[in-house]
Amino acid sequence: MSAVIEIDGLRKTFRSLRRGERVALDGFDMVVEAGQVHGFLGPNGSGKTTTLRTLLGLVRPDGGRMSVLGRPAPHRLAEVVDRFGAIVESPQFFGNFTGRRTLRLLAVAGGLPPDRVEEVLVRVGLRDRGDDRVKGYSLGMKQRLAVASALLKRPELLILDEPANGLDPAGIREMRDLMRQLSAAGVTVLVSSHILAEIQQICDHVTIISRGRRVAAGPVGEVLAGFDRGEHRVRVADQDRAAEIIRAAGLPVESHPDHLVVADLADPAWLSQALGERGLWVRELTPLTPDLESVFLQLTGSETPRQVDDAGGSAEPAAEGDAA
Repeated sequence: MSAVIEIDGLRKTFRSLRRGERVALDGFDMVVEAGQVHGFLGPNGSGKTTTLRTLLGLVRPDGGRMSVLGRPAPHRLAEVVDRFGAIVESPQFFGNFTGRRTLRLLAVAGGLPPDRVEEVLVRVGLRDRGDDRVKGYSLGMKQRLAVASALLKRPELLILDEPANGLDPAGIREMRDLMRQLSAAGVTVLVSSHILAEIQQICDHVTIISRGRRVAAGPVGEVLAGFDRGEHRVRVADQDRAAEIIRAAGLPVESHPDHLVVADLADPAWLSQALGERGLWVRELTPLTPDLESVFLQLTGSETPRQVDDAGGSAEPAAEGDAA
């Protein structure tokens, strides 16, 4: 596969009289390959949206190299702008326009066929509300309209910043299904989200950013495997005695009110046999595999978000939201 997004050593420092100098991106790297559904994760203030805004030419970097669909960004983005769609933050629409009229105007401006409007309204679940004014839309509906606007030009690459923001559980499931459908159709999706369980379900690759630097990247399974300590949850009648036996064998063990957690257990059968030989019968022996949330917290949990928000938070003003 070829890379559709490449970021190498990206740096950005915001300066203001009130807040002084704050580093938002400190040599950040990321690669998104064609065909991936790539999750982009980080705590608030870690630099996610600054990265996306910089990639799209909305924020000027201090250093580093970027490319989108093989073109250096941002100065040659115009050559590929018809091949990608992007939603960063919360795009703003004219409240008195209907959703359908909004998309029709965008289609005309982009030289796109009018029937594409109906296709994207159906795709994002707004067909029955297309003639309602946007000012009456909920936050979740506005998010869907934003995604619809990015899909108008049948993009090869779709960049979504918090697309599930404001959606109810049914809407989140629909957004998940939409991303899967797009991926199956060959669209590369880069999605930034704080809903880690969703990212784990829909993404095949992930990049995690903390304090403006990449702290993990790769296939989701490989990133999780790197934090697998071979832990198992053990339930047995006499926990204290069982813990003594396990510690005597040199294995780390943690005691909880109704179970033990044993780490570095390469052979679960050994534990069952060792306790059984001493009259302690195991009632539960369950492997505890790491999930994306636990890994995320281990990598970023000690981070105290700085007062540099992802939208900029600097002397360089930023629009409230942007769609490309």
